[in-house]
Amino acid sequence: MNDFYKEPKIRVVKILLISPTVDTEKRTNKGLMMPQLALYILEGLTPEEHDVHIIEEETNPVDLDQDCDLVGISCMTANAPRAYELSMEFKKRGKTVILGGVHPTILPEEALEHADCVVVGEAEGVWDTLLRDFQNNKLKEKYHDPKPDLEKYVRKDFKKILKNRLFNMIPVMTTRGCPYNCDFCCVTNLFGRKIRHMPIENVISDIKDSGAKNIMFLDDNIIGHPKYAKALFKAIKPLKVNWVGQASVSLLVADDELMQLAAESGCKAMFFGIESVSVDQLQTLRKALKEIEHLESAIRKIKKMGILIHASMVFGFDNDTKEIFSETVEFLIKNKVSTVSFNVLTPYPGTKIYDELKSEGRLTTTDWKYYDHNTVVFKPKNMTPYELQMGKINARKKFYSLPSVLKRLSGNLYNPKLYLPMNYGHMKQVRIEARRMEKLKFELFEEVPA
Repeated sequence: MNDFYKEPKIRVVKILLISPTVDTEKRTNKGLMMPQLALYILEGLTPEEHDVHIIEEETNPVDLDQDCDLVGISCMTANAPRAYELSMEFKKRGKTVILGGVHPTILPEEALEHADCVVVGEAEGVWDTLLRDFQNNKLKEKYHDPKPDLEKYVRKDFKKILKNRLFNMIPVMTTRGCPYNCDFCCVTNLFGRKIRHMPIENVISDIKDSGAKNIMFLDDNIIGHPKYAKALFKAIKPLKVNWVGQASVSLLVADDELMQLAAESGCKAMFFGIESVSVDQLQTLRKALKEIEHLESAIRKIKKMGILIHASMVFGFDNDTKEIFSETVEFLIKNKVSTVSFNVLTPYPGTKIYDELKSEGRLTTTDWKYYDHNTVVFKPKNMTPYELQMGKINARKKFYSLPSVLKRLSGNLYNPKLYLPMNYGHMKQVRIEARRMEKLKFELFEEVPA
């Protein structure tokens, strides 16, 4: 009789979560690796009775025969082919595979060709339901919550996050969503245009739980909502941490109080999406800063606050000519910009630029592994694909040359401990990129000089 009233036995699920690499034969410089967060949020959302194992393939190999019941793979566009490869291998071994992340969110039907289930958008709000459905053999093909609750605190294992990384920098996210909706960006497809906030007390708990003194905010725009940002910076200040983040140049320099609070709270470097120094192109981007003089003034103002500037530049807009490469490097060196990411315009699926280039017949490949910010996958208007590719590589090589690093040092002496290692890491990556190009040039480009 007593057996009738026993609680049903909970089925423990062995979960393997994977962040795949783009290329199994190469690895990113540890000093330049972006800290992961998504899989550790999933781990924090998982009920304690289940076993969770996380693999970041950039630092550890994937064991296809690992004992597990459920495999979750998070991917972007460039590593989607590797995610699909892993997915099919695990399915061959009888495992249930879930795909999530940016690319499966944009192309869920494509992802479902390789997996049992796709999480569209954010995992909060659907992960618990998904696990229960899996336990009850009722797994659906798609799970999506367009407005998940971000109020609940999700604990993360920061010791795991910090493993195999330099600088002991932990990732923290405070907001989701971006109002800009740029033609070449798919962030709004994933998080929406409305900025949503994590409770500030939860952000503080993350920092305190980690015990770290170096923080990277992963927000697309840490100051997108100035009132929230000011309250956040005031709350962070007593913790005496150093932090880096991503922000809009125009919004930061337009609000002196915001900039002052950022600096006082420990901001040491900021990632700015400048995109272009072409006046014509600046006029077409949805940014408040339109003129080069305003941009130079903004850079000076930010540097006076002791904040290192990491600029993101994009080559390949229809207004760009072959002169854009030298113009960009000269501008960056002249203004002693601390570090730069040189990118080629990448028409990610789900963006306006992808639809336009596809309709015009200008895409040269839809092999997603090349959609990585660094490889030309379309026909530019004013140069050949190979000229765009080599222009980008040579611009990076010139900017990270020893004479350039030394020349810019005088404008970055307020934080040489960060400036010098970051530039050294990029100098090493330049050589790796050049070797990769030698390997790929005949594979990707029809017109290659002898």
